[in-house]
Amino acid sequence: MLESTVAAIRPLDETAMAAARELQGRLTKPAGSLGALEPLSVRLAGLAGTCPPPLPEPAAVAIFAGDHGVHAQGVTPWPQEVTAQMIANFVAGGAVVNAFARQAGASVTVVDVGVATPLPVEPTADPAGPRLVAANVRPGTRDLTVTAALTRDEARAAVETGIRIAGELVDAGAGILLTGDMGIGNTTPAAALIAAFTGVDPAAATGRGTGVDDETYARKVGVVRAALDRHAPDPADPLGVLAAVGGLEHAALAGFVLGAAARRVPVLLDGVIAVSAALAAAAFAPDAVGAMVAGHRSAEPGATAALRHLGLDPLIDLGLRLGEGTGALLALPVVTGAVRVLHEVATFDSAGVAEK
Repeated sequence: MLESTVAAIRPLDETAMAAARELQGRLTKPAGSLGALEPLSVRLAGLAGTCPPPLPEPAAVAIFAGDHGVHAQGVTPWPQEVTAQMIANFVAGGAVVNAFARQAGASVTVVDVGVATPLPVEPTADPAGPRLVAANVRPGTRDLTVTAALTRDEARAAVETGIRIAGELVDAGAGILLTGDMGIGNTTPAAALIAAFTGVDPAAATGRGTGVDDETYARKVGVVRAALDRHAPDPADPLGVLAAVGGLEHAALAGFVLGAAARRVPVLLDGVIAVSAALAAAAFAPDAVGAMVAGHRSAEPGATAALRHLGLDPLIDLGLRLGEGTGALLALPVVTGAVRVLHEVATFDSAGVAEK
């Protein structure tokens, strides 16, 4: 599945992008006056292969959840059981992501791809509310400071879970996919992934996550550095990088991005977990970047390093660091607006407005 998905990913359609640029130039507004929305609309036309591109709706957010053996190194004060407890909160509709999804009219799918503790809720396919999918590859990763977090087969299984979920959501009618995540301690493997793929120093890739104190932050940087020194992950081998220092939710998100790109559907990235996974997706298939839209700039410093490496500019910057998919959901109306302009704004000719 991974190989066939990567093989299906193609460059953006230059003819459709040229048509979108030409149309932007004829709309009743000064050229360039919509700033970043204009090149975004052009890129989405190239992804769809038509101008104007389809409106990015309905929206579907997938929250991939997993736990981490590196939790034993004291990189976060939060107990690991919170991952499973938050899944119950997502399914009950009580988390921030649920509130934002209701506001945006987006569906929510929660995927247990690697939670270590028993879930307090059962898998459900309730179309009226959040859906929980059981796809546990293993109960959390191994401690990446001691051994590889995952085997290559486990990493592949998680990537292919993400591909499958993307395909299911697109087949169900989703016009845009949004990334979400949950996993206590998951900013530590995210920092390791970012440092591995971009080459930045671990201190520049590592943030405070849930708001750790100075002592815990220093320990966290040391853990990331030790993991990279131990495994020396090769960025030309993205599956190997995910196996060595990644998380199950990171690997699944990489697959989710690849699945969206293969289906020519935009994928709206959330925060640092999503962009660390997007680096892996881009290493598998560089043209996958054409399907990526950076929803926001996470307060985690590694997110900025990852976005710079991907060549993506975030749509909003609100100092968010919650995860779950919250920043992507807040950016969703911006993406929809960029496309709606091409559908609904009159041209100078059709409106009888004089050009300069």
